[in-house]
Amino acid sequence: MANESIDPDVLKMFSFGVFSKLEGAVTSGMIHLGDRLGLYESMATRPDGVTSDSLAGHLGLHERWVREWLHNQVAARIVSCHDLSAVDPVFYLTPEAVCVLATPDHPAYGMGMFHRLPQTMAALNYMPESFRTGLGHDYDSHGPEGAVGIEKSFEPWNQNFLIPYVVPALSGVQEKLEAGARVADIGCGAGGLSLLLGRTFPHSQFVGYDISVHALERANERLKHDDLSNVRFVDPREEAITSGEKFDLICTFDCIHDMTHPTEMMRTIRQSLKDDGTWLLVDIKAHDSLELNVTKNPMASLLYGVSVLSCMSSAMSSPDGEGLGTLGLSSSKAQRMARDAGFTSFEKLPIEHSVNAFYEVRP
Repeated sequence: MANESIDPDVLKMFSFGVFSKLEGAVTSGMIHLGDRLGLYESMATRPDGVTSDSLAGHLGLHERWVREWLHNQVAARIVSCHDLSAVDPVFYLTPEAVCVLATPDHPAYGMGMFHRLPQTMAALNYMPESFRTGLGHDYDSHGPEGAVGIEKSFEPWNQNFLIPYVVPALSGVQEKLEAGARVADIGCGAGGLSLLLGRTFPHSQFVGYDISVHALERANERLKHDDLSNVRFVDPREEAITSGEKFDLICTFDCIHDMTHPTEMMRTIRQSLKDDGTWLLVDIKAHDSLELNVTKNPMASLLYGVSVLSCMSSAMSSPDGEGLGTLGLSSSKAQRMARDAGFTSFEKLPIEHSVNAFYEVRP
């Protein structure tokens, strides 16, 4: 391309846009450090603010490193400052920042993806080979911290809203759970959903299924701590989902799009569900086309990138993987696949969530 055809102002803005993405990536690393080192948690306990020296001293860290970290956070408008021109500035977190950065039980808590950021980004080391061969990597490739990151990403919302809002929205399900039902949590991860339901509905029996060794280890650790006799966790390759009595309720939270064989799994769910049972399908909000995803979802670029590094990689981790990916299960596609699997009723529930859509699916 001839130089005279390049608009210098357009070039400047394009370059700025590209490097703004790099800024986001580097600042994400700083957020990971803030979470890992307890910097946000410490700041949250002192609403009047901290200096770099007092924050470092409180955590036993080196002041110069803490100061540079704080400068990044202020520049990124994550941490606030009373007076940037002060010789020894005072930094603080707004109440909203405390919710997102330092309150694990708040539904807006957002540290899950940042917790597993090193493991997610480490996938870049083996992505070139995946692009050549087509073969991805399952979630255990992210190690134990990957499982903890998923737990921290989704459980805050579930712990706050599942029992008071989601369960009552399912026709007749709460009554069954209170009386005594058999429930499967497929793709249970670290087990938070099963444990919450098990504590809330002691007359029901819950089985969590997952193929991640790290997730099952974490789930069983938490089960031992909670000491629940009505919850257990198993690998479906060792105990098939279809092997026992059929279920009154089957839950799949944010996992169908990650599976290598989602079509087969939907058939398994139908086969394992009682004729009057319910499948609670929860998955990422998605549209039917690239155009709709890009124009209607401001986080589309993030979600497509996470798909390459994590979700689609998992969905392509066997040679015949279907490869749905993060934005691969739109409402219409999910409904079509469910009907092909033998379900006749598919209803979107009126549940508000920033990322997920909730469906009640029945035979």
